[in-house]
Amino acid sequence: MASFDPDRIEIPNGHYIHAALVRGPGALGVSRPSDAAPYAELPMADAERVDEAVASARRAFQTSGWASQPPRERARVMRRWADLIDADIDYLAALEALGSTRPIDQARAWDVPYTAEGIRFFAEFADKHGGEVAATGHASLGMQIAEPLGVVGAIAPWNFPLSMTCWKVAPALAAGNTVVLKPSELTPFTAVRLAALAIDAGMPPGVFNVIQGNGATTGDTLCRHPDVAKITFTGSTATGRHIMGACAETGPKPVTLELGGKSPQLVFADIPDIERTADTLAAAITGNAGQVCVAGSRLLIERSLLEPMLERLQTRFDALTPGLTWQSGTRFSPIVSEGQMQRIESVVTRAREAGADVVAGGGRFDTAAGGFYRPTILQVQSARNPAVEEEIFGPVLSVQTFDTEEEALALAEHEVYGLAAGVHTADISRALRATRRLSAGTVWVNRYGRSNDYILPTGGYKRSGIGRDLGRAAFEANLHHKSVLIGIDG
Repeated sequence: MASFDPDRIEIPNGHYIHAALVRGPGALGVSRPSDAAPYAELPMADAERVDEAVASARRAFQTSGWASQPPRERARVMRRWADLIDADIDYLAALEALGSTRPIDQARAWDVPYTAEGIRFFAEFADKHGGEVAATGHASLGMQIAEPLGVVGAIAPWNFPLSMTCWKVAPALAAGNTVVLKPSELTPFTAVRLAALAIDAGMPPGVFNVIQGNGATTGDTLCRHPDVAKITFTGSTATGRHIMGACAETGPKPVTLELGGKSPQLVFADIPDIERTADTLAAAITGNAGQVCVAGSRLLIERSLLEPMLERLQTRFDALTPGLTWQSGTRFSPIVSEGQMQRIESVVTRAREAGADVVAGGGRFDTAAGGFYRPTILQVQSARNPAVEEEIFGPVLSVQTFDTEEEALALAEHEVYGLAAGVHTADISRALRATRRLSAGTVWVNRYGRSNDYILPTGGYKRSGIGRDLGRAAFEANLHHKSVLIGIDG
């Protein structure tokens, strides 16, 4: 059994700067989502502490040899790091489950192994990309040389703390950069453990630093620091807009932003297996209690399928019961904080006032502690309903019907978001037509959700972001290219 006692987990509470845990006075209370119990007082990095971490990363970039060593050696260190993460699964999974929305079984089966394997994936790019020779005249030799940017500032979200840290940190380190990471103040501690394991693997001090704090103080200071060469962030569109402005004011400097989503799932009447599709639709909105950027939160379904699909979805939703993240067997996650819970409730209330009908759920589970929101289905008539327009970031599914393919594609278009979409149909021509028409950075056909292949980049259209995580694109986004032209005598 993977269950554990949450009161017996050692907390690595502090910043991690130049290979040392740096403690400080508690400034931010940290609570467990499962039972709302406070369990730590987090120090907050002010401008002086941020400068200390960035200075450490800058020195490491210039003097540690991380950027200049043979890239295969850099890859070896990262692979050793991944091996140490795998070996530390008992502690890392418990630490992740303790303070986040990730149940212990899922943290062990997916979050920790996915993080380790993602580091190995990006490590393999280290010695496989160095630039190219350009087509020039015979009297000269032209080259583009790929070089690391320097200090990369990374800001990770709270919904998948371990794996999102990997997304941000691994490609930057593989490219030879150094990193200052700010995890979410709601889920701050697994990042510290990852940084300590990196040192154990042989990464030089200062190459990977972690600073704690909120976005308004610590995050903003990191974005504006003159020695930070790039910012990579996953989170809300509103915060991404602020980060982009801060980087423009003090740079400009490049940004990678994976932002909000309101992703549609188009379901046509010719699907070959309604039970399998219902499983997919339910998992896409209830996984991590809907606290997923790419959650399939808008169901667009051909009218003849509406009633049989709603019946099946309600059965699946009713089977989900809340559980503590440190108890093995828990399948449904808590909402991360009371503030996020109140946001979900606010949107659902306004959606009902605007005419949405509650088909399932519609409120909190009646539990003694912690915040669990019932998987909810809202049937809506207007695309202007808040349930359709706003990212809820909870287990709330809006449902609209269509009669034609053209109507489905029109409903799928969102004025603000374009992160992901799903198409469910047995007609491959229809699937390809929809894929071309949908304004989304990722389209899944007859499935919903990423695989563990790492190679396909992810990112958004419209205000769902700029740049890409994962894949070769994420690695290359952490490099700049120097053009060299050499005259050849004779």
